[in-house]
Parts: sequence; C-alpha cells; structure tokens
Amino acid sequence: MPLFEYECRGCGQQFEYLTREGQSPNCPSCQSVNLQKLLSVFAVSTNGGTSAREPFASSAGACGSCGDPRGPGSCSIN
Repeated sequence: MPLFEYECRGCGQQFEYLTREGQSPNCPSCQSVNLQKLLSVFAVSTNGGTSAREPFASSAGACGSCGDPRGPGSCSIN
C-alpha cells in the first residue's frame, strides 16, 4: 500500500493518503476529489554508523526543489 502526497486543486490543502485497492482519496478539508499528486521526497534507512548525507556533504545545502543533499542543480529537476 503506497503512501502518496496530494494537493487539493479546490482549497490548496496538502495531505498524504495511504492508497488501498478500490479506494480513491478526497480532500480532508473540503472533500473534493479534484486533486493533484505531488512528487514526494523519500527517506532511506542505512545500517551503519555514518549518516546517509555525509557522502554528499556540500556547503551549498540541500536542493530547494527536491531536497537532494548534493545541493542545487544536482538533480534532474533543475
């Protein structure tokens, strides 16, 4: 059961929805079904003593568009 992020085109509410077979999301604020699926940033768990961000450490900080820890312009979005 995948978890997706949505934004309501009617009221602008952003929310997450755990997708189940045969069900479709509606806005928790206004109950609209006119929704846009958003691109989600995902988390990765590592086994070990180092941070997942350490190999990509950058003085510029994370990308503002996608959260890529290598910094702005590192991902295919920019």
